[in-house]
Amino acid sequence: MLLADKTALINQLGAQPKRTIGTRLKVTLTALLFSTAWLATAANAAGDSKVTSVSAPAPAFTLPAIANAEGNLNLDDFRGSVLYVDFWASWCGPCRLSLPALDGIYRELNRDDFAVLAVSVDIVEEDSLDFLKRYSVSYPVVIDTEGNVPRAFEVQGMPSGYLIDRNGQVREVHVGFKKGDEVALRQSIDALLAED
Repeated sequence: MLLADKTALINQLGAQPKRTIGTRLKVTLTALLFSTAWLATAANAAGDSKVTSVSAPAPAFTLPAIANAEGNLNLDDFRGSVLYVDFWASWCGPCRLSLPALDGIYRELNRDDFAVLAVSVDIVEEDSLDFLKRYSVSYPVVIDTEGNVPRAFEVQGMPSGYLIDRNGQVREVHVGFKKGDEVALRQSIDALLAED
């Protein structure tokens, strides 16, 4: 492309109506989410899921409930319990396996000192609600349409789960999900529940 052609193209693009900050943010978030979806899908297509042991405080947050709870929920609501925070999205293929698997663990344990909290990263709440109609769960679901909480947790793919101990420390990070991962996750949860 010649310099004159590039200059003409730049001038033409500059003549387009300017997008509002909100529109630019939505476009950027959508691109980020699709990139994350592609990476997670590529990782899961290869049958990959990854578990990392860590020991770091879980970031504090407060988010609005969209299912199985009312009002806002925050991390302190679960203090004293072993908590699995699961980041998911309606466009995430492996989430179709992980949410029902987590619900099975949640129902099997049926304990006051264990909880699961699903955090939808969908930009549109209706997308999350439609997904939950097909893949219902019995544990609380919150939504973060702005993406602040996934950023605070440094989410690397979909789904991503954070196993948090009774003192609010992240002990394991699970990225991706494939059939059978729930067995190892259940063992990790049981181990944390056995700690005093």
